Amino acid sequence: MKASDKEAQKEEPGKYYILNRAIFYIGRIVSSQKGRDFVKSEYNKMKRVYSIWICMNMKENSLTQIYLAKKDIIGLHDWKGDLELLNIIMIGMAENLPEKEENYELHRLLSALLSSSLEAEEKLDIIEKEYDIPIEDDIREEVEEMCNLSQGIKEKAFEGGYLMGQEEGRESGYAEGKQNGYAEAICMMYKSGLPIEQIAGIIKMSTDKVKELVKPDLMD
Repeated sequence: MKASDKEAQKEEPGKYYILNRAIFYIGRIVSSQKGRDFVKSEYNKMKRVYSIWICMNMKENSLTQIYLAKKDIIGLHDWKGDLELLNIIMIGMAENLPEKEENYELHRLLSALLSSSLEAEEKLDIIEKEYDIPIEDDIREEVEEMCNLSQGIKEKAFEGGYLMGQEEGRESGYAEGKQNGYAEAICMMYKSGLPIEQIAGIIKMSTDKVKELVKPDLMD
């Protein structure tokens, strides 16, 4: 059995190193196993852990695995244990949908699912034809709902004047958009289950500003 944690970021954070945060999270997941998956000193029952991070709006597509490694300094003693217990997977995604290439199969699928520019049918077409994933009714409904919410939030932003070229226009548009129902659209996305980070990535807004527009009772 394996335990996993997934985290999506609209971009690489500037206030801290994202890898430090990933190490903190994976350490917390490992320590939480004691008392649940094993007790006392039964450390051989520990589960392998994967912490997967998807960071969008990067300069290039990338895929990195960080894990424990052994380095013999003096002697060659064979210490028993599982070096593969901790695994951090960092997925960097560029803004544009990558071309259909073997190296970028994962990135193309994730980009299609998370894209705010592709229509629902375009996403479903990529999922079904390129990845041989059967499109069940529930998958179709979820993809269409995500696209509708993404489009709705963009329209609200445009009506409120948020999508202006200069930073001053952004800030004034943000305030006006809030008055014109911008917050309502964000609340709809949040109530549908989209995380704050994903909403921020869709509308190109900071997570702090998204949190400001989410009604307090929804955050409880």
